[in-house]
Amino acid sequence: MQDAPRPHPAPSPLYDGDMTTPTGVQIHLDAGGVRAQISQVGASLRHLVVDGTTVVPPYPDDRPAPSCAGVVLVPWPNRIRDGVWIDGDETRALAITEPKLRNAIHGLLRYTAYEIAERSDTTVLLRADVVPQIGYPYLLETSVRYTLTPDGVSVEHTITNRSEAPAPVALGTHPFLTISGADPRALLLQLPAETFFETDDRLLPIGESPVSGGTDLRTPRRLGDLQLDTGFATLRRDHDGLVRSTLTAPDGRTVTLWQGEGLDFLQAYTSTGFPGQELVVALEPMSAPAEAFNSGRGLRRLAPADTWSVEWGVTFAG
Repeated sequence: MQDAPRPHPAPSPLYDGDMTTPTGVQIHLDAGGVRAQISQVGASLRHLVVDGTTVVPPYPDDRPAPSCAGVVLVPWPNRIRDGVWIDGDETRALAITEPKLRNAIHGLLRYTAYEIAERSDTTVLLRADVVPQIGYPYLLETSVRYTLTPDGVSVEHTITNRSEAPAPVALGTHPFLTISGADPRALLLQLPAETFFETDDRLLPIGESPVSGGTDLRTPRRLGDLQLDTGFATLRRDHDGLVRSTLTAPDGRTVTLWQGEGLDFLQAYTSTGFPGQELVVALEPMSAPAEAFNSGRGLRRLAPADTWSVEWGVTFAG
């Protein structure tokens, strides 16, 4: 199959043109009241400001993304035990990218410098290929488009299988959220999840249970009272088909992370080690949970030449 040529990026003042930072070219989007910074490496959402309020906290330009901040996770999010998975009659072994816990974590593109394919003041399209390699013998074309909206950002991911066989794929992303000017410990976190994944000491799932106690976030809980690195499932969707998770300040300002069809799982991770922040939370929309390559939960087998897309976004209300 002859693929259409990809457009060559035109010069633009909206990005830093020399690749001198650990996360490559920095793309700046500006819609007046909404501004975002996207990093070329990992196609990551690095900073988001809405009406003067920081809702995605930045980190220093001279360092890699801390804790995978904002990075696109493909062809799997989260962890695969020992990097080993069964692919039909074959046993595949991926590189161990989380040596401390002996897992393969967060896919194959987190350190890739994406091609900047299109851009304007308010949108950017980035592309990268997953090439056949040890542990994953499939060729995928992937893209991510960030578009500023009047109250935040919407994000669309697309994956096309260019292999001659069905390819197992899953996808996630890793944005950190906050509300500047508020005590982060007093922020209220609410997630519409009915179940969560119990994990072992390697943060790998060993069971799924109804939420209770510190995992029941169906009613708002103070962020300062929570310690989370927790996968959630059985997410309740609103009448428009979206899952909405919220972070609310005492003055009523609210950040909402929404996830569309196909993103049926969520990882929540609280951190006190993010640069310049006392406490932040990552809310990670995912199409599949940890160990999906082995469990099959949420895993998609994408047929040759087929394309799959999912959407999510962040909004702010003052």
